[in-house]
Amino acid sequence: MKYTFHVREINISDPFILADPVSRKYYTYAAVFNRDRYPDLKFPGCFYALESEDLIHWSDPKKVFDSDETDFWAKLDYWAPECHIWREKYVLISSFRAPGSYRACQCLVSDSPLGPFVPVKKEPVTPKGWHCLDGTLYADRQGRPWMVFCHEWLQVGDGQIAAIPLSEDLGSAVGDPVILFRASDAPWRGSFAQGGFVTDGPFLHRMQDGSLIMLWSTFTAKGYACGYAKSRSKDLFGPWEQRPEPLYFHDGAHSMLFHTFEGRLMMALHCPNDHPRKKMLLFEMEERNGELYIVNEVTGNWYGDAGGSAAGYVYKEKCTEEIYFSGK
Repeated sequence: MKYTFHVREINISDPFILADPVSRKYYTYAAVFNRDRYPDLKFPGCFYALESEDLIHWSDPKKVFDSDETDFWAKLDYWAPECHIWREKYVLISSFRAPGSYRACQCLVSDSPLGPFVPVKKEPVTPKGWHCLDGTLYADRQGRPWMVFCHEWLQVGDGQIAAIPLSEDLGSAVGDPVILFRASDAPWRGSFAQGGFVTDGPFLHRMQDGSLIMLWSTFTAKGYACGYAKSRSKDLFGPWEQRPEPLYFHDGAHSMLFHTFEGRLMMALHCPNDHPRKKMLLFEMEERNGELYIVNEVTGNWYGDAGGSAAGYVYKEKCTEEIYFSGK
């Protein structure tokens, strides 16, 4: 496979990186990539994947899910796809919507990170009557699967991070939803212009000391930002203690963590929060004294496109500096 799509060229929302231990390749997923470069991509109603060996050079998009080929119920709002490995299967989790319905989340499954993915069941797992997005997978200390997701601020005003227990095949909810926290719990959040508090992009990470943190995103007075909360019980039900300041706040967020094959902890997010200009930013991270810190942003994608509090400091010229990873 050819890897000619440079990370500085990719337009992507909500990047999620799967570091696949089987193929030793990296994968990221979206409903569409760079429509000027790939005008023949079918949109909406599909998912595509990019593959990489080094996080810098990526393949052309490969279609991994087509709703027309599976008689799927939804064609709209294919937002924030994530790919997890569960019971030796690849599971693609995303939101979906049909005209006249609420947005909902469910799981697609495949034997390969490049699909084809098929629905586990014909209906969503998020609660009926809830407007939801940004589902992610979490296994509790007993090994039981949960979907953690956002209950939309559009429906409830103060956006929620909630969780619902799943069947072993991830196809059905097997219990009632639990609200873990609300956007207004974070001291660093700001009031969104429409008069509500947003929750976006939950992602759970077990720290080296055994503690459990959850990255999530919202809007501040300076733009889109991500921060994290820490569970006092070290498991899903918390209570969740919000960190006093955001982790990244230059109009970029929807973050997640992964390890490179060399063992470096990384964070991915998009910046700025403007669809035509969104780029993937990759950060080297460290854990210290039970907390999470940014070490360095390595892609340089903030160079000419950062927003929020950094908007006045971007450069007019293109970044040409070589991307460098420090390893472990």
